[in-house]
Amino acid sequence: MSLPFDADPRSYAHRFPLAVRWGDMDAYGHVNNVSFLRYLESGRVAYAHGVYDRPIKADGENIILADTQCSFKHQLHYPAEITILSRTSRVGRTSMTMEQMILLAPHDALVATSRSVMVWFDFVHQRPAPVPEWLKIRLQAHEAVMPEGL
Repeated sequence: MSLPFDADPRSYAHRFPLAVRWGDMDAYGHVNNVSFLRYLESGRVAYAHGVYDRPIKADGENIILADTQCSFKHQLHYPAEITILSRTSRVGRTSMTMEQMILLAPHDALVATSRSVMVWFDFVHQRPAPVPEWLKIRLQAHEAVMPEGL
């Protein structure tokens, strides 16, 4: 099921500032598409640390990335300051959908959007596990817009 993407920055409680590095550019003189995926990854990791209040480690249970997509809206060049906005938009039995935006400072111009599926994973048994209740409570307390499924 495809959910409409929420492009209103006010619906994102989690913000992660990041500086574009000179080495992120490619031969065309703009930030390479792989760098966008790394920026989004940095936003997801910061979100997990801040919202889940736990590090991402491959032991016990934690999240794994199952699917991701990125829509490029504008080129990005060095030097630049960007902000990665992240939110959980849906919670299922074993997975969560995360929406992200990359905004360019100082006017928060939209540079890219992303939607990813995160799976709550049991590393001991090597299979998906139900999203824990404690995490659902943390998401309810954190998100500016209540995720579907909560």
